[in-house]
Amino acid sequence: MMAIVDPDDLHYSPQRIARELDWNLLRTFVVLAEAKSITHASERLRLKQPSVSTALKRLEDRIGRKLIDRRPGHYSLTDAGHLLYREALDINGSILRLSTLLREMTDEVRGHVTIAVASHVICPFFDQTLAEWHRAHPRTTLTVDVLSSIDAIGEVQAKRASFAICLVRDRIARLEYRRLYREFFGLYCGPGHALFGRTSLTPADLVGCSAVSFDTDRLQDVLSPVTLMRAQSSMSEKIVGTSSNLEEVRRMIMAGIGIGPLPVHVAARDVADGALWQVPPYDDVPAIDVHLVWNPHAIMNRAEEILLTMLRDKIDSTPIADRTYR
Repeated sequence: MMAIVDPDDLHYSPQRIARELDWNLLRTFVVLAEAKSITHASERLRLKQPSVSTALKRLEDRIGRKLIDRRPGHYSLTDAGHLLYREALDINGSILRLSTLLREMTDEVRGHVTIAVASHVICPFFDQTLAEWHRAHPRTTLTVDVLSSIDAIGEVQAKRASFAICLVRDRIARLEYRRLYREFFGLYCGPGHALFGRTSLTPADLVGCSAVSFDTDRLQDVLSPVTLMRAQSSMSEKIVGTSSNLEEVRRMIMAGIGIGPLPVHVAARDVADGALWQVPPYDDVPAIDVHLVWNPHAIMNRAEEILLTMLRDKIDSTPIADRTYR
């Protein structure tokens, strides 16, 4: 008996899609998915709008699914679009990294490492490992991009960064995580603040004081312990200045704009130099973990593999007490 074949099964067959799909269409779709409109995408791609619209139509025809819901005043990915974006991002990252790997193939260890780092990462443990890696392999090169933690993880997910060192709230199943170190946050004011230089302060002295902080200082976010510390100090709920960059939060504190949180070990030198003053609480300050994050699905060059292996081995062999900065 001859089997009846559903035409839809042929239309969506993996063999057909693999045979007919143009990888350039996937690259275009990644930009479309990250854009706010066809116009925005065409500007990023440096193509005319009709060309981008045609590319989207061709891809939808190949996939057999509508990928972007476009209506007047509305532009969003469909469920199929979200699924394809996740896979296309992975494929596009692999292709980009493959060309780099082929260029770097030599007998001597070479290769470029890109690290996405949150702005407040001050970690002698990491610095020592980085120094040892480069002394052993001096022909390697390095880029350190300072980003918000969420953007740093996004770079690793897209395979544009070798790995990230950042705060972590929600873990992505496709990525790997390892706690790199632990730090503690205290509250500080600058020289122009009314509390600067005063001893024997209590939480009551902070009642109603204005605050500055990090963008992620919210109850539902990664710095929620810092949010609770501020609340317990009865400071004003209104945050008058925010930034994702530690140096900018430090600047606002020093300028007297408000009391703000900083890692205690990072602020120690400024306190010693008379540029910052710690205010309550002095005990039971919140602990925040900083993680090493990498993409196990990324094809790494030898320089990346060696540095990541060194970091993971050192983490495994070093007790957390020796990776804790108070």
